[in-house]
Amino acid sequence: MNLDVLVFAAHPDDAELSMGGTIAKLTHNKFKVGIIDFTRGELGTRGSAETRQKEAFQAAIILKTSVRENLYIPDGNIQRTKENLIKVVMEIRKFRPKIIFAPYFNDRHPDHIDASCIVKEAMFSSGLPKVKTFNKEVAQEAYRPEKLFYYMQTYTFEPTFIVDVTKYFDTKMRAVKAFSTQFYDPKNSEPETFISNPKFLDYIESRAKFYGFQIRKTYGEPFYSEESIELDIADYLK
Repeated sequence: MNLDVLVFAAHPDDAELSMGGTIAKLTHNKFKVGIIDFTRGELGTRGSAETRQKEAFQAAIILKTSVRENLYIPDGNIQRTKENLIKVVMEIRKFRPKIIFAPYFNDRHPDHIDASCIVKEAMFSSGLPKVKTFNKEVAQEAYRPEKLFYYMQTYTFEPTFIVDVTKYFDTKMRAVKAFSTQFYDPKNSEPETFISNPKFLDYIESRAKFYGFQIRKTYGEPFYSEESIELDIADYLK
């Protein structure tokens, strides 16, 4: 299956928190979107790898993604190895997306930084015919997506562009809340974490409002591109 967009995330719930509204907007408009999680989030303080997997699939249903897969790389140990690089190259060649998304390359969590670097290198390597990969013993053709965009997690950056997600923000938050073990629940007796603090989801909404304001919308999600992006000025004149 060829996809229009492929989103790479270090942990289940990263994609939803960072760009769930954009994913919902894309799928609503009939674009095929996939999410590839590097790890199962097994080092998470709350819940387990098994519950995270169930929550991830529930979130994917809410967002109507075409694909959700996991690379089963150890949580907290996303090493920049050839083995991990090839895993990502294989996913890019298998789904042949036009655009890929990755975590921004400077962040609070080391896994986010390492995943970002691997995706960038994999995007380049995927287009090299002499980098050989196989899917079910069938040689994969070299393929390189057109664009790599980065999404915001904890650390902020000056966005290259902002996506209006006003109509899809409720869907985003339903997908986020599908990870019920990770966020605030007064009945959950597990230790509190950075994201289980009751103020965390308020922060997610406040940030979306802030970036929405920058484009005169209610909610927005920010992205960064290392390369220049073409703008057709005629679109503003229609």
